[in-house]
Amino acid sequence: MKYSIFASAILATLIPAAASAQTEIQWWHAFTGRLAELLDQHVADFNASQSDYVVVATPKGNYSEALNAGIAAFRAGEQPHILQVFEVGTATMMGARGAIKPVYEVLEESGLPFDPASYLPAVTGYYTTVEGQMLSFPYNSSTPVMYVNRTLFEEAGVDPDTDLTTWEQVDEVLTQLQDGGLDCPFTTTWQSWVHLETLSARHDQPFATQENGFAGFDAELVFNDALQVAHIEKMAEWARDGKFVYAGRRSEPGASFRAGDCAIMTESSAGYAGVKAEADFEFDIHQLPYWGDAEGAPLNSIIGGASLWVMAGHDDAEYQGVAAFLSYLSSPEVQAKWHQDTGYLPVTQAAYDLTREQGFYEANPGTNIAVEQMSATEPTANSKGIRLGNFDQIRTIIDEELEAVWSGDKSAQDALDTAAARGNELLRRFEQANR
Repeated sequence: MKYSIFASAILATLIPAAASAQTEIQWWHAFTGRLAELLDQHVADFNASQSDYVVVATPKGNYSEALNAGIAAFRAGEQPHILQVFEVGTATMMGARGAIKPVYEVLEESGLPFDPASYLPAVTGYYTTVEGQMLSFPYNSSTPVMYVNRTLFEEAGVDPDTDLTTWEQVDEVLTQLQDGGLDCPFTTTWQSWVHLETLSARHDQPFATQENGFAGFDAELVFNDALQVAHIEKMAEWARDGKFVYAGRRSEPGASFRAGDCAIMTESSAGYAGVKAEADFEFDIHQLPYWGDAEGAPLNSIIGGASLWVMAGHDDAEYQGVAAFLSYLSSPEVQAKWHQDTGYLPVTQAAYDLTREQGFYEANPGTNIAVEQMSATEPTANSKGIRLGNFDQIRTIIDEELEAVWSGDKSAQDALDTAAARGNELLRRFEQANR
């Protein structure tokens, strides 16, 4: 008994010492619900796969809140090693001098295998320099698609296999769905991303000058041109007629679709995880429609979601752990499962190939739509993405102005003109701060 007590005492001192030998990697993120559960599984699996590092994942609110928390933590010298930042924060992170350590540097310095050519250009291109060097890791990249509730279509007497390739066709179907007794023919999440940012890209229209901000901080917003105004006018007409039901700026409207209340929803490809888990009806995934009378359309859609930024100010041993974790996330098996579980785009060609070889796309029709839509055409200056400073705040302005359109308080032209003017003031502030 005495030996047992003595041995227990020795172990009690050794176990904490062994645990402290692991290098801790702090990861701040913006996920909740099912996505947070899947993220936590990544962390648990990585931690169990080796004994040198332990990743600690901490939720920090929504995307905007997580970005602000990371910036505040850096200023206080308490930054995490990894910060999840949504795509509209890319220019802000690039402009935060000294706050980040580019991912390509972290991976190259680690000595671990790293081949930039193995990553899908359609996914990584948004987060790379003009020289093709990855600034951040595109952990959860998505693109807008369209979801259709087949059951509601049938109940309304509308063929669920009706062609919905163009917005003209969608317009006709919304009337049929309403005539069939539906109270919510159409809803959308992320209205600015889907119906201005991606709309512009799909039709090769600039959202902003200077290649949507890629070519310089002196960009100006120009999303108040004829095509964008016409699209918002049509949506305003749908709103007045009860064919379009507005239910929130971000992901909130997804709940109505998943509950079976709305027949059509434009949403992130990553909405697949929630729809698959919650919907008790048959659904299809379609490409995001385009206006059939627009010359040259459709082009590729653009990136959404978020990427992982490595924060500056940590030691080499910690960056080695960050590199090991990012390499783990890049592995074909991990990436393929993440893509299949969530609807986010696969980061590497190997993960895409593995998913196809496993028969996932054949067994789950429509889950390949996002990748095909992103890589359908060679991106132009107008369709490779949007990289603007203070873009989170600009989106808030756009949301405010669009809400005035849906409520009938403003015309589409007035609202977009005002949004562009207000947004340009924020761009000038960002430009001055980053000279």
